[in-house]
Amino acid sequence: MAAPVLTGRSGRSEGRILKRLAAELARPDKSVSREMTFTENVSIRGARLTTVRRWQPGTRVRVTFLRNGVRSEGKVAYCQRHETGDFAIGVELFAQV
Repeated sequence: MAAPVLTGRSGRSEGRILKRLAAELARPDKSVSREMTFTENVSIRGARLTTVRRWQPGTRVRVTFLRNGVRSEGKVAYCQRHETGDFAIGVELFAQV
């Protein structure tokens, strides 16, 4: 099992685990705008994913983990630009579909 990641953010009660998982990222209401992506880290309540586009905080998203087909819905907590030009988003997961 991977070691928890210390994020430096206050208020987080669970640790994040560095884990690269293939996932599909989409808006729940728009199935045509799906994006294949990977997680950078995961926890029970959320995940950090890479993406090619900017996402607005508060946007509802659906994350499908391809390894096991688990689909979860949540919202974008933050969006940060990487030096490479892509983005990292933090997703707060709150419902498994």
